[in-house]
Amino acid sequence: MSDSAAIILAAGQGTRMKSDLPKVLIPVQNRPMIEYVLDSLAAAGIRRSIVVVGYRADDVKQLLAGRPGIEFALQSERLGTGHAARMAQPLLAGHQGPVVIVAGDSPMLQSSSLRKLLDHFEQHQPACLLGTLHKTNPQGLGRIVRDVEGNFIGIVEEKDATAGQRLITEVNMSTYVFNGPDLMTTLDKLKNDNQQGEFYLTDCPGILRSEGKRVEALAVLEPCEALSINTPLELAQVEAQMRRMGYSQ
Repeated sequence: MSDSAAIILAAGQGTRMKSDLPKVLIPVQNRPMIEYVLDSLAAAGIRRSIVVVGYRADDVKQLLAGRPGIEFALQSERLGTGHAARMAQPLLAGHQGPVVIVAGDSPMLQSSSLRKLLDHFEQHQPACLLGTLHKTNPQGLGRIVRDVEGNFIGIVEEKDATAGQRLITEVNMSTYVFNGPDLMTTLDKLKNDNQQGEFYLTDCPGILRSEGKRVEALAVLEPCEALSINTPLELAQVEAQMRRMGYSQ
């Protein structure tokens, strides 16, 4: 979709990776992991990407300076994913098309999945569409709760889930497509009345749904997209999967 834009959350430090680098600059198969994310967004037809930077922001900007269609928003305080998305609001003022939001540390993000989400969004025009997947071992991930008819009800984090909800295998992978104006107004309604004092992007679908707007979840993400990088072991697992899938270095 030519009028689509993306927000890439890329403000964090790779502390658990035992690295002083911004997390998104940690090499995967000899390339900074954020480059895979940006490549997938571009391959899905997204021409405008806003990278939310924070820790060592200048290093991230310098690396990406030569890429077309890249803009930057600064998150000087890390107050949660919703707060990070808010930093992109001024750059998206007046944007009427869809806004994709993804994590900058998800190098296994597939352009084919993004295209499926954007195609569904164009056809059905929900206020928010979540890209999800079914994971055999969903431990630690937010579960997608649906009603008896299969309609999206909400995301429940594992620590808040009932025993029955923990059996749900469909999980949230922090991959969203929002209607631009709905996203802008909903970000302003986020509250940080939680133990961490942070603003969570995962609250946005629930706010939209409480206002009577349509929120959908589509389980189109590939199994490889469940692979995240938070530790050196997980980095090795992602690199092994990339070799199996024939990623070029």
